[in-house]
Amino acid sequence: MARADTGPDFIEALARGLDVIRVFQPGRPVMSLTEVATAAGLARPTARRILLTLQELGYARSEPRGYALTPRVLELGVSYVRSMGLWEVARPHMERLVEQTRESCSIAQLDGSDIVYVARVAVPKIVALSVQIGTRFPALQTSLGKVLLAALPPEEVDRVLAEPSRSGVEPRWRPGVTERDAALREVRAKGWALTDEELALGIRSVAAPLRDGLGNVIAAINVNAHAAETSVERLAEGHLPLLLKTAGAISADWAAYEGVPHATMTSWARPPAGPT
Repeated sequence: MARADTGPDFIEALARGLDVIRVFQPGRPVMSLTEVATAAGLARPTARRILLTLQELGYARSEPRGYALTPRVLELGVSYVRSMGLWEVARPHMERLVEQTRESCSIAQLDGSDIVYVARVAVPKIVALSVQIGTRFPALQTSLGKVLLAALPPEEVDRVLAEPSRSGVEPRWRPGVTERDAALREVRAKGWALTDEELALGIRSVAAPLRDGLGNVIAAINVNAHAAETSVERLAEGHLPLLLKTAGAISADWAAYEGVPHATMTSWARPPAGPT
C-alpha cells in the first residue's frame, strides 16, 4: 500500500528498501524473510525481492536462519559524515584527547529522540554497551544527548522526545517532565553535561557542545569511562577541562573550515571503532 501524504516524485520502492534496512535492530542481526516482511509491513514477495536486491548490491547476505546486513551498510552513514567533513576536522583533536585521558572519545548528533555516533576514537575496554559509528542510544540518558537537547528550544524538546527511540536500549533513568526540564536547564547553565550510569550500569560520561561559526550547536563530543575505574570527581575535575578545551579547538577549526570554499572533499579515513 502506498504511503499517505507523499508527493508525486516520491519513490515507494526506495522507501521500502530503506524500511527493510531499518528493521535490523540491535539484538536482531539475523532475521527470517517472514520477520523482515512483518517488521517492515511488506508482503513476503516484496520483502524477498528487496532482500535479494540488497544482497546483489552487497548490503545484505543470506544466512542459514535468514538474512543479515553486511558492513557495507555503514557506507550509507559514512557518506553523511564524509559530506560534512567533521571527522577530518575533529580527528586529530580527538586522538590527542584520548592520549591525555586514556578514555574513549565520541561525537554524536541528534536523530529524533536518539543520538547517533558519527565519529569515534576508542580505547579497548569492556563495558555494558559497545559503541561504533552508527550506534544509537536514547538521547536523554546520555551526556551527548543532554547537550544536544539542551541546545533546542523547550517546545522542540517536547516534540523530539515524543518520538519513540529506535535504539533498542532500555535506559535506567526515566525522569518525568519536571525532572527532565530541570536537568536540561542545568546543562544550559553549565554548558556541559555529565551522566552517571543513567543509560546503563558501569557507564559514566561527560560531554560538551561543538559549534559552528555562528555559535549554533552542530554536534556534541564526550569522554566516556567505566564507573568502576573512573569516579565522577575525576570526570568533572580531570577530564572535563581537557574536553572543553578540545571542543573549543574543534569548533574553531570547524568555523575556519566552513569559511573556505571546498570544490572536492579530501581523502578520508574510516574512523576507528571498537568497544567502549
